[in-house]
Amino acid sequence: MYEYLEGRVVQRSAARLVLDVHGLGYDIAVPVGAEFRAGEGERVKVFTHFVVREDAHRLFGFPNARLRELFRLLLEVRGVGPVLALTILSGLSEQDLLLSIARGDKKELMRIRGVGKKTAEQILLDLRERAPKPLPAADGAELRPAARLSPREERMTDAVRALSSIGYAEAEARRAVERAVEKVNTDDLEVLVRTALQE
Repeated sequence: MYEYLEGRVVQRSAARLVLDVHGLGYDIAVPVGAEFRAGEGERVKVFTHFVVREDAHRLFGFPNARLRELFRLLLEVRGVGPVLALTILSGLSEQDLLLSIARGDKKELMRIRGVGKKTAEQILLDLRERAPKPLPAADGAELRPAARLSPREERMTDAVRALSSIGYAEAEARRAVERAVEKVNTDDLEVLVRTALQE
């Protein structure tokens, strides 16, 4: 339905983007760490995928068509819905996911919350021949962390919100983030959320 939306960034968090398009605000779920190269108040183009369910209509957004196609490929895997597909793209960078698929590395996939052995095997079975080849190293830098240095409490709050937006209960998200902070002790929000996803 929507190929892309182009407008002004109203709000930006680790896993959410609010885009103003001619006065209409779109609430868009995005992968943690996806770099849109635009801050609040700046214009950006977002490649979208619209999911219609009986209980909800949701927009998912990506900084380029390539990442959106990878999301759509994941949706074709049995047992993978849009929330899990977004979680996978949040837990692994595009390059790491493509490398895992190319190598048949199910253990790397199973580190993501919600991806069990059967789902990991199904992803490898369905996408081994269909997924794009891993990007050259220079292109792999495209999905750089979107987070900036911030005070510890603000960083943890952003991480909890990111996990909540992809299906965690708030208490569960907070516990996972607290464990992640103890483990990695970093100011990088993307690293913190990815670590929490593996807790």
